[in-house]
Amino acid sequence: MNLDEVARELATRLTRIFLPGADGGRPCHGGDHRFANDPAWRDLVLFHEYFHGDNGRGVGASHQTGWTALVVRWIEGLAHGRSGGRGLITDSTTMTPIVRPVRAPVPAPPAPRHSTG
Repeated sequence: MNLDEVARELATRLTRIFLPGADGGRPCHGGDHRFANDPAWRDLVLFHEYFHGDNGRGVGASHQTGWTALVVRWIEGLAHGRSGGRGLITDSTTMTPIVRPVRAPVPAPPAPRHSTG
């Protein structure tokens, strides 16, 4: 594996903590079924300080700070790769993920017409 493939593999493994499984549950939520079954909680993803090494359950403060905020960029980058882009791309100096927009940009509205009369 080259370095880009290693980075992509690590990002894929880390994002699995936050992605729903076949039962709708996410490893980061542990066994709390509210996040999988309740429509009001289903799309809420908690970004903890650290995670249980065996099951991925979030431990510590549950707010989006630090390294876990990068996971969002990795998920976007991997989703972009599945939609036909190159996938996870990193800045070569900082190794920060660079995420390209998945959606096409919205075209600018036409310029207003001025009447001459």
